[in-house]
Amino acid sequence: MEAFECLSQADAETALGADDLELLATAAYMVGRDEDYVHGLERAQRAHLEAGETLRAVRCAFWAGTCLLLAGEEGRATGWFGRAQRWLDREPGACVERGYLRTADAEVHARRGDTETSYAIAAEAAAVAERHGDPDLQAIAVHQQGRALVRLGRVGEGIGLLDEVMVAVMAGELSPIVTGLMYCSVIDACQAAHALGRAREWTAALSRWCEQQPEMVSFTGRCLIHRAEIMQLRGSWRDALAEAERARERAARGTAAALGEAIYRQGELRRLRGELDAAEDAYREAARCEREPQPGLALLRLAQGSPGPAAAAIQRVAGQTTDPVERAALLPAYVEIMLAVGELDPARQACAELTEIGKAFESRLLDAVTAQARGAVELAGGDARAALIPLREAVRAWQDLGVPYEAARARVLLARACRALGDEDGATLDLEAARAIFAQLGAAPDLAAADTLADGRPLRDGHGLTPRELEVLRLVASGATNKAIAGRLVISERTVDRHVSNLYAKLGVSSRAAATGYAHQHGLLRPG
Repeated sequence: MEAFECLSQADAETALGADDLELLATAAYMVGRDEDYVHGLERAQRAHLEAGETLRAVRCAFWAGTCLLLAGEEGRATGWFGRAQRWLDREPGACVERGYLRTADAEVHARRGDTETSYAIAAEAAAVAERHGDPDLQAIAVHQQGRALVRLGRVGEGIGLLDEVMVAVMAGELSPIVTGLMYCSVIDACQAAHALGRAREWTAALSRWCEQQPEMVSFTGRCLIHRAEIMQLRGSWRDALAEAERARERAARGTAAALGEAIYRQGELRRLRGELDAAEDAYREAARCEREPQPGLALLRLAQGSPGPAAAAIQRVAGQTTDPVERAALLPAYVEIMLAVGELDPARQACAELTEIGKAFESRLLDAVTAQARGAVELAGGDARAALIPLREAVRAWQDLGVPYEAARARVLLARACRALGDEDGATLDLEAARAIFAQLGAAPDLAAADTLADGRPLRDGHGLTPRELEVLRLVASGATNKAIAGRLVISERTVDRHVSNLYAKLGVSSRAAATGYAHQHGLLRPG
């Protein structure tokens, strides 16, 4: 901040030259003043052009475009890249700037989902960097290749390239802005690839780097978000919430994307703690920052007793998500919600897809997620014995990874499987272990559900009906036909038929009129 203020004051007194304008722009970026950064680069590139230094002007235009692209302003970014390319086309011979502009092309293709083209272009840029001995360009291009390989399912190779980039980062070989960009982008890629160990390692390194520069804003917000995510996984929820709040304060001075991510993380933690109104506020605010609030908001709806909206939301976002990395993060919630509404077949299909994705990722974390989903599906399908093996596998994996909340959730499922098989002692032991963890974490909704199960009562009210069956019952009582119910809940008429048959059996009735009378008599028509 001191450098930015001193340079700004000097510029106000006497217009700075091109080199000092670049220094001013860099200081502006590091303290989170993106527009000042772009403006400084614009002035610097004009000065370079006036001095006949076209390649320096190209470099300024590249960085201005990159800043705008990272902020989500693709139109302005493309304009800057086009300007740089036009100037570069006038220059004869090979130069490192051509490689920098190729990384811009690679990033644009990556954002549009053309991963293979992005990888090929990044490889070209890496070759240019090697010929010219430019470590910044080398890091940018190789990291783009690594991210592309992760998205193409070649996760081991991709992580290897990202590790190579981090060697240069840790050795101090890169400029400050590129150092920060590589830290954040590599950690994002590791988390997307479910490489929890790498994400923890590089987040700790990023924290140390940020602590050395307490006035820096640009990367400290992202750093705190990553730290909050790691803390959440490790079970330090109170600390994670505080870190997410700090991230929000810092991110408010940076990009909207970072701010949205910080607020979403707060929503996740609030939801897990049972602070449902606060969680809803956070998800809505994250959405205003253009951060997709799913799957958190759908899981919130489930926790609020609104399975229909939860299912509709998760189906919507799953239908529009094609990237395997993004689907791997989404499908566990999809399985949970589909099982909650009694849609076993879609849950089973999603579980199978998770298994296939997991084969490419070679991730212990994703193995745990998949095993837990598989066990939940088997249990919901009535095969408690088949559920035992994957659920015990999930518990071991979560414990090895140091993720207590998910280990406790897996133990609740194990308890249900043991009880279904008549093993009350086994069910009691698993429930006691899970309840202790939930209490320690402050996971109020999970603790209440575990207490209910420990008392031998069904996990849901409604005379054994699932949330979806309750929805169907209420619509039946309103006079809706099965076809109308199917349209309202966005499910097939055949599925509605099955739900109606199931609720008849559970309530001991044989007609719509009898089901309606039973529902009125036992207060089942009040939304819960």
